[in-house]
Amino acid sequence: MKSIPQKTQVLVVGGGPAGATAAGLLAREGFEVTLLELSNFPRYHIGESLLPTILPIMDLLGVREKLENFGFQRKHGAYLEWGSETWALDFGELSGSYTHAFQVKRDEFDQMLLNHAAEQGVNVFENTEVRSLDFDGDRPVRAHWQKKVNNGSAAEQGVISFDYLIDASGRNGVMSNHYLKNRKYHNVFQNIGVWGYWKNVDRLATGREGDIAVGSIPNGWLWGIPLSDGTMSIGAVMHKNVFKDNKSKDLMTLYTEAIESSPLLKKITKNGEMISDVLSETDYSYAADKFCGPGFFMIGDAACFLDPLLSSGVHLATMSAMLAAASITSYTRGDVSMDEAQSFFENSYRQAYLRFLVFLSAFYDVGRTKESYFWEAQRVTQQDVPSDFIKLAFLNLVTGVKDLADVQSDDTHHFVLEEMTKRIDDNLRFRQDKKKLANLDGEKLVSARENAQFFDSIEGIFSLNESDAVGGLYVSLFPRFGLTRVNH
Repeated sequence: MKSIPQKTQVLVVGGGPAGATAAGLLAREGFEVTLLELSNFPRYHIGESLLPTILPIMDLLGVREKLENFGFQRKHGAYLEWGSETWALDFGELSGSYTHAFQVKRDEFDQMLLNHAAEQGVNVFENTEVRSLDFDGDRPVRAHWQKKVNNGSAAEQGVISFDYLIDASGRNGVMSNHYLKNRKYHNVFQNIGVWGYWKNVDRLATGREGDIAVGSIPNGWLWGIPLSDGTMSIGAVMHKNVFKDNKSKDLMTLYTEAIESSPLLKKITKNGEMISDVLSETDYSYAADKFCGPGFFMIGDAACFLDPLLSSGVHLATMSAMLAAASITSYTRGDVSMDEAQSFFENSYRQAYLRFLVFLSAFYDVGRTKESYFWEAQRVTQQDVPSDFIKLAFLNLVTGVKDLADVQSDDTHHFVLEEMTKRIDDNLRFRQDKKKLANLDGEKLVSARENAQFFDSIEGIFSLNESDAVGGLYVSLFPRFGLTRVNH
């Protein structure tokens, strides 16, 4: 049985999708990588619905074939009853870049990625907690670890030194929560999720097999995610005040009342049977003030977290892992300075996060009802994100907000949200009549394609070409992986 080394080039804390992806990419580039994971895989995790935009990263990682052949439920889109609208979304139907994704059991998906990282040469150690870090000035240089034990025997402990730290510790946030103290919770999206698992549910009459079902209710929204074993993950997301105002009700009561208030999910579960306990988790959205610093990068939920409506969690986790791996790789090669590498990572990841945050707020705005506080509580304001950050995130968006540079700071949030809401409305209009959609031509076809390109830019992989360069740098995949300067 191998032992945790006393020194490693890169230490990755956390073996979820973010940590496993970063570790695998760096090991493939020749780095000595050690990964310490608190749990023993496979372990349960919520977040089963993936976006198509993870597929290019799975290609880069070399795990795409395993993913395609694993047997996960294929997902071609979504069916939404959102506010007063009905919306059937097929990936790629508006000339978008992506055509499918997957609904996964996260214990199986995460195990697949962690196993793949080990196959790339990563030294993986599970059941290992990082208890504390030592610093040289502001730079973390050593981690004190301890093995988890269940039999009452003395816990094995040790210290490992490293050149670079990648914090992929999720919401625990080793760096952000315990040392930097720089995690800021947004006033917006202070929601709580409750969910359970069902069997013998009715499938959607509309939409394709495997599509996620989403239905809005006065106090929130619900999801229905079909899984490959025939079960369905069904959950409700409601504002924290719903739980505060209904203290006399237990979780199961609130959960079943939410399902009953959604015509879509009520119909799906009519003949179904719940086969699990009801589970819950706070979905408060947050972001650290800084995502990186001397010798360290925070990725995935360790850096930021968003409400799960858009299924952005694994996308942001794996994308930030790619950005961190590319930044470290190029710095050690001497292609960029550490300041350039960290500036690129910080700005790229934050822009991607903010684009999703604004998209999320606008999407909620489309479905909101006047009688409910929940929908008002999903509006992004200056208190949540400064106007300069919003402007930075959208200024160079492909086919995006062309007049944003001229907007005064006080009007930025309103301008961007209004523009985003309009584009969501346009997207809905294009998709509602499938026959017309199939026969679009001329200006309407151009408009539909521009609309699809806009949302590809929101949900896509950031900084992969010159047009998406940040600070004059972008991620190149070939002929070698790393950061490339824009040719002027």
